[in-house]
Amino acid sequence: MILDSILEIRCVQYRCESHLPASIDPVSHHILLEVGSHFGAVTMPADLGERVQRRLDRDGVAGPVVHHPRARRWTFITGPGSPSTSVSAELFRLYTTVACAGSPVVLPSADDERTGYRVWVRPPGDTDAAPPLDTVIEAARAESGQAARPWIRRR
Repeated sequence: MILDSILEIRCVQYRCESHLPASIDPVSHHILLEVGSHFGAVTMPADLGERVQRRLDRDGVAGPVVHHPRARRWTFITGPGSPSTSVSAELFRLYTTVACAGSPVVLPSADDERTGYRVWVRPPGDTDAAPPLDTVIEAARAESGQAARPWIRRR
């Protein structure tokens, strides 16, 4: 099927050109990036995401970001890590979540981009660089007016 070959081509591009260990879910036909020892993800409202992205750009640490236009949410691909329970609760109040290890992040397919369902705000580059999880969370907290505190547990 043509759709499957286009999906496979995009998945291979993510793996080879962007160094993202992507895979295709055979049931949903989505391209997935598993959160775990190499990558993390933070999802937040688009308006907060725009401010966070500007801050990360200014600081020179911006990485890949996926926009979900219908949901008005942005997902930042980050380095691995896990926030404390208290920080997760703070983020929850900001409508911001950190993906748990083993969770999949859906990456944009060519069809997603064509329909505008899921698009890159900032596509992955040709390196495996992603901003540290704590940097993205601190930027979200700062842009929402929350005070900075140390709290990330490293794996």
